[in-house]
Amino acid sequence: MDHLRGKAIIASGFHTAKRGDIDSFQNALISIGHDGAILSVLRPHDDGYDEQRDRQKAAGQLVTLPEGSYLLPGFVDLHIHAPQYPQLGSALDVPLEVWLRRYTFPLEARYADAAFARKSYRLLVDDLIANGTTTALYFATIHQGATRILADICLQAGQRALIGKVAMDNVDECPDFYRDASPDAAMRGTEDLIGYIRSHPANTAALVKPVVTPRFIPSCTDATLEGLGALARQCGCHVQTHCSESDWEHGYVLERHGMTDTESLDRFGLLGRHTVLAHSNLITSLNMDTIRARGSGIAHCPLSNAYFSSAVFPLKAALEKGLHVGLGSDISGGPSGSLFDNMRSALFVARLLESGVDPNLGPAERSRQSGVWIDFRDAFYLATTGGGIALDLPVGHFSPGYQFDAMVIDTTAQSGTIRLWDDLDQGENILQKIIYTASKSNIAKVWIGGRDVSRSPGVK
Repeated sequence: MDHLRGKAIIASGFHTAKRGDIDSFQNALISIGHDGAILSVLRPHDDGYDEQRDRQKAAGQLVTLPEGSYLLPGFVDLHIHAPQYPQLGSALDVPLEVWLRRYTFPLEARYADAAFARKSYRLLVDDLIANGTTTALYFATIHQGATRILADICLQAGQRALIGKVAMDNVDECPDFYRDASPDAAMRGTEDLIGYIRSHPANTAALVKPVVTPRFIPSCTDATLEGLGALARQCGCHVQTHCSESDWEHGYVLERHGMTDTESLDRFGLLGRHTVLAHSNLITSLNMDTIRARGSGIAHCPLSNAYFSSAVFPLKAALEKGLHVGLGSDISGGPSGSLFDNMRSALFVARLLESGVDPNLGPAERSRQSGVWIDFRDAFYLATTGGGIALDLPVGHFSPGYQFDAMVIDTTAQSGTIRLWDDLDQGENILQKIIYTASKSNIAKVWIGGRDVSRSPGVK
């Protein structure tokens, strides 16, 4: 594999270290350390550019991207249900609560079978890498063995991953065939996985991290929520859960706890700087204030929300309040594992939220909101830097000290879907076309921490 650790690459491309500010670079010289972190980024006009380029070339440590290829940061997917991959693109015709009981819980229960888990997880990880996802935040299942297999596969494939054994013990909302036996069992399972991942002999660089993962409030007893909150504070792990996703889930928490998801999660100690809340479509302005105060992140899942939420996440308001927001594919509630598709979905739903959709109303009455749409710059930020900030990880853009997680977009790929015109497409417009029209066939190379993971053999 064509590793870049200890080498340098000359590339043109795009990144954004700050929302709304696209950095379009030409022939930048990016030097990568032996630990996969970026040492320096020099532009052709910078002092030392020629000397560094010539030194790396003489040492046989210089890679140059061909004309028509563009370097982008790897994507950060903040919400993936790893065991649901086999039903991707199906079972999308029923409400969330029916979908869980009729399709999803029976599928996730199958991960008691290690062979089934290994096959499914291997395909998922390889497919996500091929789609440019270099960092993934995964919900697994209640099964210790299968969740350890997912960690093993991510380590072998070289994917940066955060993995949580799902905790779900509420007998009123979880089926007999698929739930933790007790709050103690949910806690022990989470603790065991934390120990396994942190002591894994192949994980000395902490490429894979454990995550405290209460599925969502309806699935968990108060004892489990309280215990997991205490465990999160003790271990310093990331936390992930769902928050105010749909009318059913949001209403359930209001009825059971007399407060919103955000307020309830906060009282259990589950909101912190390393918490990621999936969906959050129905959060209030006060909820946003709490989330911002805790430093928690939100996984915006626009494609999935269209099927299960009956609401649009107030993205622009959250961004303008300073919340940490990134994108989540929500496999398999979202029928695509590509963050290109989810960037486009984020753009579409924001436009529809502003314009309105009822043709029986006039333009002025059709929409009750204004100034809520985003552009391709925001979508690109969410998929890269926004996700990295939400996770508090040094990924998402090309800056010294950040990990070299990147993909090469080949706009000339014969089987690709990008068409550029020399007299029309320059600068940011090339990035806009990539965001709107790229497909997996255009992704020619993927690096994670400077390691080429483009053709990962997976786990046999």
